[in-house]
Amino acid sequence: MKSPRTLRTAAAAALVIALTAAAPAVAQSPAPLQERPPARAAALHDASAPSGSASQGASAGPALQSAPAGAALQGARASAGVVLPRPTGEHPVGRDTLHLVDRSRADLWVPERRRELMVDLYYPARSAAGSPAPYADPREARLLLEAVPDSAPGALAKLTATRTHSVAGARPRRGKHPLVVLSPGFGGPRYTLTTVAEDLAGRGYVVAVVDHAYESLGTVFPGGRVLTCVACEKAETLEDMRKATVQRGQDITFVLDRLTGPRPAWRHAALIDRKRIGASGHSLGGAAAASVMARDPRVRAGINMDGSFGDPVPAGGLDGRPFLMLGTHTDMHEPGGQDPTWDEAWRNLDGWKRWLTVEGTDHLTFSDVPVLFDQLGIPYDAETQPTIRPERAVQLVRAYTAAFFDLHLRGVPQPILEGPAAADPEVHFNNPAD
Repeated sequence: MKSPRTLRTAAAAALVIALTAAAPAVAQSPAPLQERPPARAAALHDASAPSGSASQGASAGPALQSAPAGAALQGARASAGVVLPRPTGEHPVGRDTLHLVDRSRADLWVPERRRELMVDLYYPARSAAGSPAPYADPREARLLLEAVPDSAPGALAKLTATRTHSVAGARPRRGKHPLVVLSPGFGGPRYTLTTVAEDLAGRGYVVAVVDHAYESLGTVFPGGRVLTCVACEKAETLEDMRKATVQRGQDITFVLDRLTGPRPAWRHAALIDRKRIGASGHSLGGAAAASVMARDPRVRAGINMDGSFGDPVPAGGLDGRPFLMLGTHTDMHEPGGQDPTWDEAWRNLDGWKRWLTVEGTDHLTFSDVPVLFDQLGIPYDAETQPTIRPERAVQLVRAYTAAFFDLHLRGVPQPILEGPAAADPEVHFNNPAD
């Protein structure tokens, strides 16, 4: 696996899960995905297994034939899956999936297509009865592991066999719940944010995790289409990444429209408290949280987890709304680090703000990838190895994410956000002069 620190162009940055830009060179945190995956067409097609998602409008894409998923499924039955950390909240978790098409927008990467999204909705459920939902479709799992040349034998079967702690279609718990929209890193499928999504849902949030068309290594769409990372081949400049960040923010706005509008796409949309909405994400998804807040006042609070602010925080701030910057405790995202967009964002943020860095982490710590790599036997090929245990990383990301949203969407005081805690020595509070 390649993990270059200085990239040839911003296009190379687009080929990994994140872009963390530095001037004058473009640099990134070490990432386990290969620098340039094999060239692919805009989409792969596998008619052997439809996605079973609720479609919001017709969808189509250019296609090639791919191998059927049956072999991967058969292998999965003979293998135990990855064990995901259990949610810490008091409620069981349900999960639904939506397919959304924004007919008002062309896709940035495939302009002849309308913008498409796949969205997993996690929510507090009445009961845990039922079968756990699968973590990833076999075709998605295969494409993820193809980007990791050091995959151990049996990794595909094990990843395909992995189950979440959520029950598909479970009856929801009554009441009004805050909504948090999560966006994954560039190249990362939405399932790589499952651990934080399930935890928030168990604590009483509705969580919408978004897969953005043509921006993941592989995502199954209705009709058996598997869309791959066209953006990984097309992004060539920092301006491309700015446009990608803005498009992600527009995606989040569209999701909010379809979940909270007069004719909602989700059957349980009445669960959502429209006055308590937050956004968060990893890498490019974290940058998108800031981007959407700059344009959509419905989003009341946001978190950027280790992503470069490809769409800068406006000089005038975010109308006093709170924002958390949560990143690696390295020369990338410490104050004065290689990514100048964090220092700029800090100066421009005009409301409650925190700049936290976590010691022992790397860029992918803020996703499910460390848990996957640990149990699948996949090594990090990086200049600096993460030293934090995957379970501890999940615990910290969950705790500080939930604390932030509990404080700002529920009004519940959170002492761990006031300063360093003896129980969390890995977490550093940074407070550079504005």
